[in-house]
Amino acid sequence: MDISTGTRASDAERDQIVRLLGRHMADGRIDLAEYDQRVARVYGTATRDDLQLVLADLPKLSKDSAAQSNPRPRIPVWQRIEGGGWLGVSVLVLIIWAAISIGVGEFTYFWPVWVIGPWGAVLAFRVLTGWESGRGGKRASQ
Repeated sequence: MDISTGTRASDAERDQIVRLLGRHMADGRIDLAEYDQRVARVYGTATRDDLQLVLADLPKLSKDSAAQSNPRPRIPVWQRIEGGGWLGVSVLVLIIWAAISIGVGEFTYFWPVWVIGPWGAVLAFRVLTGWESGRGGKRASQ
């Protein structure tokens, strides 16, 4: 049995090192293959000293660089997901309408407007006003 002499590293410390490696990869200091190798080393180490060896050849990152390299997105993630859903459904109903129109041989009533329009208007209203995103109204003060 091998007993190491350093202080044992916690899972939280390993996760912090992995996040730092992710920032270094985002900044272009390491590529994806090297990132994967280093992450494997991080989760294979037992001591804090070994964790620091993974970052030894990389510069220290300040908190200011974290704010600059990871700016808060203008549109919250749930609204981006909803927008992707809206876009997917919009394309689907347009394809269905086009297939029906081609099958009939002439343009049919443009019913997709009743799917695309109201849903898109609600999403646009929520993004532009900041409603439910914590940027406007009562939610910003809470």
